[in-house]
Amino acid sequence: MPEPRISQAAAVKAASAEAARLNLKSASLLVLEQPRAKVLVAREPEKVMPIASITKLMTAMVVLDAKLDMGETLSIADADVDRVKMSGSRLQVGTRLSRREMLHLALMSSENRAASALARHYPGGKTAFIRAMNAKAHALGMRKTHFVDSTGLSQKNVSTAMDLAKMVSAAHQYASIREFTTADRHVIKANRGGSLTYLNSNRLLQTRSRDWNIGVSKTGYTSEAGRCLVMHARIGAKPVIVVLLNSWGKLTPIGDANRIKRWVEVHG
Repeated sequence: MPEPRISQAAAVKAASAEAARLNLKSASLLVLEQPRAKVLVAREPEKVMPIASITKLMTAMVVLDAKLDMGETLSIADADVDRVKMSGSRLQVGTRLSRREMLHLALMSSENRAASALARHYPGGKTAFIRAMNAKAHALGMRKTHFVDSTGLSQKNVSTAMDLAKMVSAAHQYASIREFTTADRHVIKANRGGSLTYLNSNRLLQTRSRDWNIGVSKTGYTSEAGRCLVMHARIGAKPVIVVLLNSWGKLTPIGDANRIKRWVEVHG
């Protein structure tokens, strides 16, 4: 006999009970089994929240959809310096890298100046880029999502765990996003002939943990958004999407992810 169909609301209610039993610390979270988008674990998945650098997955899709020359040299300008959070960067004003390198650093290490430069060098500039981000979100059915910048530094970049699951699923279709978000490190040539080594902002990938099979990864943090982590991963035989928003503490998303992994292996 076929499985009885249950409403999404009932599925989310049951999944929320699992989140409570697991003692997960993320304020909003969602675990979906693919490809059916079956809700496994959830907590307030429709709550609209700031998403910090999770934004950069959309930034990457807009860049790649435009089919721009990935070998073209882009430059870091004063306009790319963070005046919102005053965050630092090792990419000095005047740094010149290919569009491919800028995208790699934006995705793997959440490099804000690289993400800003990608938008600034888009046809029509940042205004056209933000318009394309919101159009892409609409096309993906992300009805509660809105972007105002390409970095995620603004607290006005908002979404929900449910919407972000759609974005992660779409991002997984891009080979470059899979490659760049799961690299453990990347070395670039600095302006003065030296080199700079960047690490993946997801500690699970820094250590190349054999416990995880991750296809797409993105972290984020601002004071408003808290610690955020999204992943497309295979747990056992199951492809799943994990969305963790506003987690407590620097390592809490990693702890939540590992608790979810152990639960899926047993119950999912």
